[in-house]
Amino acid sequence: MVIDMSNSLENPWNEEHNRLNKHAVNIHKFGGSSLASAECVERAVSIIQQHCSLTDIIVVSANGDTTDGLIEIFKLAATKSEHVHEQISLVKAHQYQLIEALVSESSAKELIALLEQDISLILKWLQVDINAHYSELLALGEIWSARLLATILNEQVCPSKAVDARDFLRLSDESSCAVNYSLSQQLFEQVKPQRSLAVVTGFIARNEQNGPCTLGRNGSDYSATILAALTQAQQVTLWTDVDGIYSADPRVVPNARKLHRVPRAVAKELGRLGNPILHAKTLQPLDSNNCHLHIASSFDYQNAGTEVGDFGQIANQELAVTIENDLLLAQSESFIGDEGVAAAQELSALAVDGSKGQILIPISQQLSVSHWLASQATEVKFTSVSIIAVVGHQVTKRANVKLKLKHALKGQAVENVIASSNQHSYVAVLKQPCTGELLNHVHHELTKDARHIGLVIAGTGNIGKCFIDMLPKQLARIPALENVHLVGLLSSSKILLNEDGLNVEHVTDEFQSLAVNYDNDTLLQWISHHPYDDLVVVDITPSEQFSHLYHEFFAHGIHVIGANKWAASSGNDNYQQLKSSAAKNHSLWLGNTTVGAGLPINFAIEDLINSGDDIIEISGIFSGTLSWLFEKYTGEQSFSELVVQARELGITEPDPREDLSGRDVQRKLLILARAAGVELSLDDIECQNLVPEGLRELPLAAFLEQIHQLDDFFATHLAIAAEQQQCIRYVAKFTKRQGKITAQVGLVSLATDDAFSTLTPCDNIFKVKSLWYQDNPLIIRGPGAGREVTAGGLHSDLVNVCQQLASRGHQVKLKGINE
Repeated sequence: MVIDMSNSLENPWNEEHNRLNKHAVNIHKFGGSSLASAECVERAVSIIQQHCSLTDIIVVSANGDTTDGLIEIFKLAATKSEHVHEQISLVKAHQYQLIEALVSESSAKELIALLEQDISLILKWLQVDINAHYSELLALGEIWSARLLATILNEQVCPSKAVDARDFLRLSDESSCAVNYSLSQQLFEQVKPQRSLAVVTGFIARNEQNGPCTLGRNGSDYSATILAALTQAQQVTLWTDVDGIYSADPRVVPNARKLHRVPRAVAKELGRLGNPILHAKTLQPLDSNNCHLHIASSFDYQNAGTEVGDFGQIANQELAVTIENDLLLAQSESFIGDEGVAAAQELSALAVDGSKGQILIPISQQLSVSHWLASQATEVKFTSVSIIAVVGHQVTKRANVKLKLKHALKGQAVENVIASSNQHSYVAVLKQPCTGELLNHVHHELTKDARHIGLVIAGTGNIGKCFIDMLPKQLARIPALENVHLVGLLSSSKILLNEDGLNVEHVTDEFQSLAVNYDNDTLLQWISHHPYDDLVVVDITPSEQFSHLYHEFFAHGIHVIGANKWAASSGNDNYQQLKSSAAKNHSLWLGNTTVGAGLPINFAIEDLINSGDDIIEISGIFSGTLSWLFEKYTGEQSFSELVVQARELGITEPDPREDLSGRDVQRKLLILARAAGVELSLDDIECQNLVPEGLRELPLAAFLEQIHQLDDFFATHLAIAAEQQQCIRYVAKFTKRQGKITAQVGLVSLATDDAFSTLTPCDNIFKVKSLWYQDNPLIIRGPGAGREVTAGGLHSDLVNVCQQLASRGHQVKLKGINE
């Protein structure tokens, strides 16, 4: 989710702002846990200040356990218990604490006076028939909550007014909580505050007889979506103690995955089948205007929550598992065929199997079923059951889901497995209660392969294009990449992002026609709210500026695969900070193509270190360009002519001085030394620049005109080497002996039969000496440059990252619940 910070309350009296936004209504609902204490309320005020405008509407539940406390008052009063006054005192004391902690002295006096009036009203109800005032009693929790929050907002943020929902919300059917939208809308227009933020009570309403009533379970959520329908709101945000919808109840299943985006139909099915966050009636009002629903945690409001709306393929692949106990399976001949479907609709059955004459109902519907069958003259059999349901977009059309469910339930007493008529769920009917252990087991079996990994590719040059060209076949044939989705492609100035995934076959063409200009803030804002289990950025740029973003990537838990050398060879302080941030935020950082293109030199060093070996020396020829030049340079052709030829073949950088300076080799040696566990900086490595000082700062054209000035230096070194039957090569080397570290890159003379002297032009070679490889060093040799091998090395890193992510355990951390 991307928060529009321009719609904040920092300047709530800006008339032009409010005029432009008068139709852009958003509903923000705060649950009881989000308002439970003074600290919670202050957090809610901060959220409102940052995320709301005066055109928005705030819906509130009662603070914390206030409603439970009021219900307890009712129970004690109904049984004439002498403890009822103690319970009233407890409820009153909690409200006093909140008022005195959160508002000024003058405002507190006003709120306390109103509270005392309400307490007096409760005491009067005790003297008459408390049953007649049940709904009024329960409504007090929301009334107190709305009054308090409106007062705080008035003092600290903006003009605000508490609105009693009973002044406008009318139900056409109290038993089903159906709303008379026409009348409710008319009344709301009359009571809606002007130029003030409306703080509306949730949970309460009036019936057709104008009597007070409540909206039942999840009533405040339902109030919020009703208001969305009345105002044609763009979005409803439910602020709660859980930061979204999970693939199972995260309080029972620690490895549940957050579902960042849930299709509307799937959300309805989850609510219908017992999801702890959603309720079916909550979603009903949103159908009229396709309003977007957002579930977020007020305890961690910077964290992206769950969006309910219309999405594409990635969101449609998600699965969730939910359970319900205390249900009844009703079986009768009258439920066979179309009659069973009709009965299921009329009785709001959770599932129906017309072939077996079975419908699944809550226990509360047992009497209704008996009445419905009274005229049928057929017998009915009720069996106590529970369910465990697998929910997903058109899940009944997916191969193997039903088989996986049956396999996961092997050994359980399963009465039936019913496919829903809407195709979004399989409902397994169990003859015994569903335990937390069973839910965890079934969830694991159904979702263990469901991790979704977003892939962003940075860099559209030669290697980037080759990486993209290879991607479709890799995704199709490598099991570890099964859940990888290309969602972003960017160059230095253009970006193409799609949360529902880009077409890997045609992404290059789409980039040309659809990419837009961007800056780093735009990229970071999108990345910080990405809707995937993991996001991997593949950096195929040569940009030092882009490498500076790694800090932000790691701070958000993003994984990085880099051919870019800048970060891994940056200053020691910066490098250590990057490593520490990546480790702290569980980000993977692989850069095996920073040195040796696709050669496994980094893999080898990492494996030796992880196995307990100690590397004492790394040396070799690390530049494909310099490898080509010195393998070709025999004296028959001047060195400058070879450089010009290599430039024309694309072997050198556009400016050959980048290669001849040795800086690239110096960075590569630094990267390998750090990989070997040596704390080294670039300045610690001696670097021989092969470009005469007088040519280093010239414009490129001038340098190329005077490039012949290189020739005498190289001719002299070649001649000296030849006299000793040697050759010249540009070699990098670091050694660690007796606590002393030396490192240098430069021109050396080598025997003609040395391993470094007999390379194929453009090859790299790496020689590693360690405690285990001293007398016979480990040598890795092969192409050290080239689009295909580098792109292949990046794909190798991608597979490695995905394999590591697949093996990770995931523990849900619920702020406000298990902290």
